[in-house]
Amino acid sequence: MTLYDLSIEEAHRLLKNKEITSRELTQAVLDRIAAAEGRIDAFLTVTAEEALAQAAAADRSIAAGQCGPLNGIPVALKDVICTRGVRTTCGSKILSSFIPPYDATVVSRLKRAGAVIVGKLNMDEFAMGSSTENSGFKITRNPWDLTRIPGGSSGGSAAAVAAGMCLGALGSDTGGSIRQPASHCGVVGIKPTYGRVSRYGLVAYASSLDQIGPLTRSVADAALVLKGIAGHDPADSTSVPLAVPDYTAALGVGIKGARIGIPREYAASEGLDPEVLAAVEGAVRTLKSLGAECVDISLPHTKYAVAVYYVIAPCEASSNLARYDGVKYGFRADDGADLIHMYRRTRSQGFGAEVQRRIIIGTYCLSAGYYDAYYGKASQVRTLIVEDFKKAFEVCDVIACPTAPTPAFRIGEKIDDPLTMYLSDIFTISANLAGIPALSVPCGFSAAGLPIGLQLLGTHFGEESILRVAHHFEQAKGLFKKRPVLSFTC
Repeated sequence: MTLYDLSIEEAHRLLKNKEITSRELTQAVLDRIAAAEGRIDAFLTVTAEEALAQAAAADRSIAAGQCGPLNGIPVALKDVICTRGVRTTCGSKILSSFIPPYDATVVSRLKRAGAVIVGKLNMDEFAMGSSTENSGFKITRNPWDLTRIPGGSSGGSAAAVAAGMCLGALGSDTGGSIRQPASHCGVVGIKPTYGRVSRYGLVAYASSLDQIGPLTRSVADAALVLKGIAGHDPADSTSVPLAVPDYTAALGVGIKGARIGIPREYAASEGLDPEVLAAVEGAVRTLKSLGAECVDISLPHTKYAVAVYYVIAPCEASSNLARYDGVKYGFRADDGADLIHMYRRTRSQGFGAEVQRRIIIGTYCLSAGYYDAYYGKASQVRTLIVEDFKKAFEVCDVIACPTAPTPAFRIGEKIDDPLTMYLSDIFTISANLAGIPALSVPCGFSAAGLPIGLQLLGTHFGEESILRVAHHFEQAKGLFKKRPVLSFTC
């Protein structure tokens, strides 16, 4: 296997045994980026010089006997995470020249762990989208089929991991933006519990929903990265001061007797592709064969999740994105006749159509006379969704369901139909509304050879449970060993 195809676990073992160097590994990844980027379009910025310098520093620390699990490992970051001295665009023209003066907490933690950061990844503008077609710069393509979307909004992150352009990546998940692209690209993606990972330095879309998490080739790799970035951060008021477990150790515990909840509402969901349903049902049978017990559960308010999300998220986005006015930082339109005209032209030219759509929806829902009818009512239903999960976890340990209703669709197929596009997140949104952890792991392929993901949801701060179940399922199926066949080499 070539170096860029290694898992983080495998690369760590080779680095620790001094069979390879971080510089060799990093150069192999950079060469892969150079060969693949023209076809995949996963990166917005490649930091080759900085990455090689970080790799040299990692090699020195490894030579001195310091070889943590992420030391010398090439990773990449969704371009919504601030990086000191490196352009951070959020996939938007309005921030096309923004260079943060500080690192996000997750970036600081990766650097302290010795990780090598090779660049910033493409995304739907301000994380608003399900296909990475809403980027202000380029459309990322799915490595399994270059005519199809990689998912979104962390499509660049998922595609880069699947194509061997990094060994792991960070994404952000507001309504499924880590898990849905992970499903479409055949990789593992986990959205941690809200408050488990610091949001300091994550450019906000919807503050009560956003969470940073890893995308990797295996569950064990996801556990390693999550351990590296999780933990309390005084700089983030929503960060929870709880000790971070050893997620890797949890993987060794078997799943015999684990109770897997199967929501009856999800199987009957409108728009669920038969191939996805068959793959997920096959995954449930595999879990049973491993000793898990399946329990029928109900999440009755699931049917309202999409409507609730598309009130709450745009309302929070309307508030968060008000700061981009052309005055403080970012793009400014040149020919404003007065201040209001400049505001108007800056935001019209700097924001794409989807961002403008969600700002307008949010502003309307928060306006006088409509706040109680829309935002207030959505918040009440959100509480009911939280209660559904609490009741479900009284009788089960983990909930299993599809990650996305269909395999990856073709580029351009849904871009002109926002409502259909929004339904791509129908199975993932509830976890964000409830603040619970959720993970996508590959569970099969469609007849066209496209990956399908199984989603596992856990109770608050129950990452250990979903990682453990996913790991044993993954080892039984062996799908994490599969790679997309690309028509070029490096």
